[in-house]
Amino acid sequence: MEQYFSTIKHTALFKNIEEQEFTEMLGCLGAKVRTYKKGSCILRTGMITTSLGIVLKGKAMIVQEDFWGNRNLLSVLCKGDSFAESYACTQGVPLNVDVNAESDCVVLFLNVERILKICPENCKHHQRVVRNLLANLAEKNLAFSEKVLDLGQRTTREKILSYLSKETKKRNSQEFDIPFTRQQLADYLSVDRSGLSTELGKMKKEGMIDYHKNHFCMKEKEV
Repeated sequence: MEQYFSTIKHTALFKNIEEQEFTEMLGCLGAKVRTYKKGSCILRTGMITTSLGIVLKGKAMIVQEDFWGNRNLLSVLCKGDSFAESYACTQGVPLNVDVNAESDCVVLFLNVERILKICPENCKHHQRVVRNLLANLAEKNLAFSEKVLDLGQRTTREKILSYLSKETKKRNSQEFDIPFTRQQLADYLSVDRSGLSTELGKMKKEGMIDYHKNHFCMKEKEV
């Protein structure tokens, strides 16, 4: 686990906590490291988890499928990103999403009950972890609200513009890379892939945007 200490130290959960402190805490929090091959399932719909996960290496996807197999891509997880916090905090609630390894992955699992349990010594670093967990949950709630705004748009073009506009503001740049392939972007916006590609082509022809693979450039309107 020591080889991943640098990654763990810079995660949202261990923000403002010294390395010596979090190394001591890992045992207390029931830390377990698991490895997953590309394409394997990390967590599956219907499972009950008492632990949150942190991606230490690789890339994973949080997806939801309906009865007919239609995929809704909820989030992309990269190194340092956490997942399943809400399910671990609400004990006994089964997952309604799958977490799949998009590449070979290494994941750290931490027992949430041990995070939330009042420390007998009332240690400051434990209190910071609790505050960091709450802040992380709040940030994810805001991100989910932003996605709801994207999906609430009526047309494919409006969904694309809502998403790209949000990314422009987030990156403070008119040029940026998105973490999705075309199929993944279609799944994220809940639109048909061919319809997405057609609309992107039209927007490029109209001079609204330019792109190459997952690199996008937003064009200002000509006066």
